[in-house]
Amino acid sequence: MPAWKQAGGYRHAADKFALGGWHAAPSLSVNAPRIAECPLQLEARVSLELERPLDAWRDGAGGFVILELDVLHVHAHEDVTVPDTQHVDPVRYRPLFYLFRHYVGAGQPKGRTFKAEV
Repeated sequence: MPAWKQAGGYRHAADKFALGGWHAAPSLSVNAPRIAECPLQLEARVSLELERPLDAWRDGAGGFVILELDVLHVHAHEDVTVPDTQHVDPVRYRPLFYLFRHYVGAGQPKGRTFKAEV
């Protein structure tokens, strides 16, 4: 882990599933496990990768990458689908989004990271 990340409060955890209190579920078409507790899970493969280097990035980390994905399988818990269908119910599904260091969803803000300034 780069020194600037350690100084910023990051830490390494080898078993991220255990750290989050989650359980691994096998995927059908990809090697990565799924998070069983996640109500909506997508298995995907990378179809396009665009590198965007930034010379000013910290410690020569190199910038960022934009990925385009092809979704291969969708796994949805019954409590977020329209009963007796394969459709995700937008009223029942309440996703959590990470937006500018804040966690947001339906209703009130859900929290923020240690790096959030506002």
